[in-house]
Amino acid sequence: MSEAHGRAALEARLIAAVDALAGGDPAARFGVAVSGGPDSMALLYLAARVFPGRVAAVTLDHGLRAESAAEAAMVARWCADHGIDHSVLTPDAPVAGNVQAWARGQRYARIEAWRAERGIDWIMTAHHADDQLETMVMRLNRGSGVGGLAGVRARAGRVIRPLLGVRKVALMALAQADGLPHVHDPSNVDPRFDRASIRVALAGADWLDAEAAARSAAALAEAEAALEWSVADLAARHVRAEGRAYVLDRTDLPREYLRRLLLVMLERAAPGALPPRGDSLDRAIAAAAEGGQASLGAWLLKGGAAWTLLPAPPRR
Repeated sequence: MSEAHGRAALEARLIAAVDALAGGDPAARFGVAVSGGPDSMALLYLAARVFPGRVAAVTLDHGLRAESAAEAAMVARWCADHGIDHSVLTPDAPVAGNVQAWARGQRYARIEAWRAERGIDWIMTAHHADDQLETMVMRLNRGSGVGGLAGVRARAGRVIRPLLGVRKVALMALAQADGLPHVHDPSNVDPRFDRASIRVALAGADWLDAEAAARSAAALAEAEAALEWSVADLAARHVRAEGRAYVLDRTDLPREYLRRLLLVMLERAAPGALPPRGDSLDRAIAAAAEGGQASLGAWLLKGGAAWTLLPAPPRR
């Protein structure tokens, strides 16, 4: 395939994906999150071509590497040369806990505030099919269920990821063919991070089809949405509050529904609290199904014809 045909194919895929995810509004404005890597530079380039005058770029400089300011400046120069509005943001809180989790939280929070302030409709990120495969393998290795194996969602709030069906090699080829400046983040190959280790392992697994995995992830995301819809309906009909307790009055359901309904009860009992581990839930469900009881942190689940979740008695 020629470079022109390859570019045209990527443009067509981007238009189709954005129409599907964002509704095809001809006046919609897009913000592209750009790190300076080849993937995000390729997305910015494509978006500016197919949505002219409707694209702005934003870079969050986490300040974690000495080179990050220069990389943000590189993106700014390219945007200035191509008439694209570009903003550089910085974290509004010091590093805390897991560095990657902190960086991700800062990135989405700061960029969402920027989006709202600028009146931009959607934020695009450059997650691609190889990212999706890595995420699925990571979560498979952790024993995730349907929701986890659905991987990176194509749409979350005002964030859309229109390249999830595109291979990284296609984006790299575009960046090189069209002379897009880009940098490579060394953390992407740092073996201290799980994703980097999995990326190295997958690089030698030519038999794995990342685009097929991305389609599977999309199917799992639809299955997860269907489960959430039916659980909401079941909870509305069969979960009720009785004082500080919560009662599930129908328990002749598949175990996955029971697990999710128990999580609904726990969330209602203690909004925002971390849910118990999966093995704790499994033990509690097994005990309740036998008519027994089990502790779930500060709560006690009692089985029987109906299941009751109530505050656990104080320990002596």
